[in-house]
Amino acid sequence: MPATVALAVIVMNCLDPAPMAAFYCAAGGGEIVSSDADSSCVRLGGMTLFFQSVEDYRAPTWPSSDVPVQIHMDFRVEDLAEAEEVLRGYGATTAEFQPHGEVARVMLDPAGHPFCIGARASCHCDPHGSGQTACGVPKEAVPTPA
Repeated sequence: MPATVALAVIVMNCLDPAPMAAFYCAAGGGEIVSSDADSSCVRLGGMTLFFQSVEDYRAPTWPSSDVPVQIHMDFRVEDLAEAEEVLRGYGATTAEFQPHGEVARVMLDPAGHPFCIGARASCHCDPHGSGQTACGVPKEAVPTPA
């Protein structure tokens, strides 16, 4: 069976994005492709890591689950509606709040963790002239599909 999604971006919340980007860039031999007070983006091999500032961020307390480990993934898909239907069949649900209009969809995995899917053609789009993809990642940070 062909893959329904292809991992595009890993989004991580933190208090201060710049040190996170510097760490992962150094640790993985990546390149910081954008950085400001609210976010930083690292290209690491064929992967993009996006760090976003969250005001009330609390670090996970792993291995305790007092503050659970959280992660957000963005996936490229060939056909948004078809992928949404297939993923629902696998146990995902479509989130009630949809900030990306018709270019991407926020879904919840079976445990309730949010993730985004976006059509391959829209992954490099700039629907609001912001220089970012529909999921908020700078366009230059997203690797071009092979």
